[in-house]
Amino acid sequence: MRIAIIGAGKVGMALGHGWARDGHDIAFGVRNPAGREVLVGRVAGIAEAVRDADVVVLATPWAAVDSALAAAGPLDGKVLIDCTNPILPGQAGLSLGTTESAAERIAALVPRCRVVKAFNTTGAGNMAAPRFGAERLTMFYCGDDAEAKRTVEQLIVSLGFTPVDAGGLQAARYLEPLAMLWIHLAYRMGNGPNIGLHLVRR
Repeated sequence: MRIAIIGAGKVGMALGHGWARDGHDIAFGVRNPAGREVLVGRVAGIAEAVRDADVVVLATPWAAVDSALAAAGPLDGKVLIDCTNPILPGQAGLSLGTTESAAERIAALVPRCRVVKAFNTTGAGNMAAPRFGAERLTMFYCGDDAEAKRTVEQLIVSLGFTPVDAGGLQAARYLEPLAMLWIHLAYRMGNGPNIGLHLVRR
């Protein structure tokens, strides 16, 4: 697939490297591409990176979402993977929750694209290495478009996660607090970032 990743931070880089290893074409969309270098794919302005992409990955801080989407230009018909979490400064909690999610707000901002929530419930280190011994970490995802969800499921498997469909996009109201729990356990409770979530079945 042709994948445009808006944002070249730790999460965007981890995802891009993993997908490039699996043969996907990666473009990182950033505000100021001049002089930026990456180990895989290419760097371009946001609109240029997005233009020919099959899938657009939003991997920016929550505060940068509005400006990043404005810079992207038309996203009609594209699959947009929302990796964001509406985290307050200092990891003090979430600015949205229970009655609205970041994913739903993003879907309202770009109503003609197909938003799927994924890659938000663990850290960048785990996205780069989702296997814990013989186990694969679970990656939850949700969205309202069945075809878009199938595309995202393929990308989840491509990275080495076990995909779990959490339902419609409204379920992002649960996945974003789940991300906050991971952050709390990893950083506030002293467990460190080498922990992950794994759904088991009897």
